[in-house]
Parts: sequence; structure tokens; C-alpha cells
Amino acid sequence: MSAQHTHDAQHAHGHDDHHHGDEGPHSSLREYAIGFVLSVILTAIPFWLVMAKVIADRNTAVLVLGGFAVVQILVHMVYFLHMNGKVEGGWTLLSTIFTVVFVAIAISGTLWVMFHMNANMMPAHPTPTPPVHEASPGHSTP
Repeated sequence: MSAQHTHDAQHAHGHDDHHHGDEGPHSSLREYAIGFVLSVILTAIPFWLVMAKVIADRNTAVLVLGGFAVVQILVHMVYFLHMNGKVEGGWTLLSTIFTVVFVAIAISGTLWVMFHMNANMMPAHPTPTPPVHEASPGHSTP
């Protein structure tokens, strides 16, 4: 059996030593260091904002801190979980996007239902006044 025949037989049966399209994460120490530094910065800035009471308005503070949290999640996904459009043909990224959308719908729907349940299901009832007992003419009260 010649080498050419063996090579052709491997291809015919699907036994190929090459891994086509296997574009797994190729990480380097530099990428991990960049991710670590960005994570530290994205943790230190919100910590400083809260401890120094830089933002007085609570709603603004929640939005700013939430923005930092989202950016930090993206940094972790890119630098530590190695998620991008190339890994596994983009299915990992697509499934993550689906999960984020699903969780956002679930959380917003839950909050919407809870708010409306509180506002619509618990109407303010007038408090009944206690009955006043009048003394009858033949009885004396001590």
C-alpha cells in the first residue's frame, strides 16, 4: 500500500489529521494582563465614585455603576472567556446574545408585573370607623 493510497483512504473515511476551522482561543500573557488591568480599573473607578460620594443623585449613580458593570462583563467575556465571532463559528457569541436578551426580558417583565400588581391589586380602602356604642335609656354605664 503506497503512502498516497493511505492518505486517500483516510480522507474517504473521514479520518483527517488536520483540524480545519478549529479556531480555539489563542491566549497570551499580554491579553490576560490587559484584561486584568482593565478589570482593576473598572473596579477601582466605581469604588472611588461611591466612597468619595462624587455622584449625589442616586438614579445617576445607579446608571453609571451599571454602565461600569456592563463594560466589565464585556471585558471578562473578551479577555478571559475568549468570546468573539470566530470561536465555534460564532455560535458561542450568538448563544450569549440570546441569553442576555432572554434574561433582560425576564427581569423587565418580572419588574413590570410586580409594579403593576402592587399598584393595581392593592387599592387603598377607606378605613372603617369603629362603631360608637350609645348608652340605652334604661341602662347606666359604670
